[in-house]
Amino acid sequence: MTKISAPILVLLLLTSLSNAQDRLSGETFATRSEVIARNGMAATNHPIATQIPVEILKKGGSAVDAAIAANAFLGFADPAMNGIGGDLFAIIWSARDKKLYALNTSGRSPKNLSLQYFKENNLSSIPGAGPLGITVPGCVDGWFEMHNKFGVMSMADLLAPAISYAREGVPVAQEIADMMQYLDRTLLKTYTAEGNLDWADLPDFNLVYRRDGRFPIKGEIFRNETLARTLQKISDEGRDVFYNGSISKSIVKHVQDLGGFLSEEDFSDHKSEWVEPVSTDYRGYNEGGNIQGTKRTGLQRVRICAGRFKSLWRFYQTR
Repeated sequence: MTKISAPILVLLLLTSLSNAQDRLSGETFATRSEVIARNGMAATNHPIATQIPVEILKKGGSAVDAAIAANAFLGFADPAMNGIGGDLFAIIWSARDKKLYALNTSGRSPKNLSLQYFKENNLSSIPGAGPLGITVPGCVDGWFEMHNKFGVMSMADLLAPAISYAREGVPVAQEIADMMQYLDRTLLKTYTAEGNLDWADLPDFNLVYRRDGRFPIKGEIFRNETLARTLQKISDEGRDVFYNGSISKSIVKHVQDLGGFLSEEDFSDHKSEWVEPVSTDYRGYNEGGNIQGTKRTGLQRVRICAGRFKSLWRFYQTR
């Protein structure tokens, strides 16, 4: 019989208790019960971003309505991860059609940016920072594509929460504050084209994200009135103000002033694509996804894991 000394036993008990939660059933690492609902639910990385789509569903909105409203808010409250300056990928199950839809809103690179330009400037790849890597933002077009197909409420109603919060401000959540502090340490030296910029060289950025000479910390109120005005324009004037109006003109001018090639024609020609989602079988379940490379890689990993699990199961059956 193995004996355990008293100090070690106490340490083991304390370790066990520190990993457990005060609950009568379920996994001890969980701090709350799973969400169970009859009519719908939402999940995001931000409490308010989860609250917004639930309210949309309560008002009679569709799941796509709820997703658009949440995405618009996250573009403000979690700016390092989302935003109308980027793209959007969506996988949508239609209970009405009994069909899985996939939307790819990837923006194209500028038509006037050629391979010859990179050769003449001794560039073997597209720089990770600077104007040459900027493509047409597809997010806003994606919102309207999804809304035209599956939306119920008006786009004005869906964008209203994000506009209000961006104008009035929200407390910075811990995870987002941590990301901002990380960017404070790494953004200039890692993501700038030449690595020789200073914060003083980015006045527009500072007006939004570093008003007091630093990024906001956890609990401080963060606002973005400029984004609120932009979202309000989209709400009032629709998709075309972003791709054929004042917003696209402003973006194009700024990019070209920095030496980029993005043009108004690039914006006006942009169109999202409804595509057939790729999928694979995993232990009797069909795992579906969009067509972009990251999802294909993920599905390949699922298949690899499935093969490994089968091998492990056969191994333990023979023991």
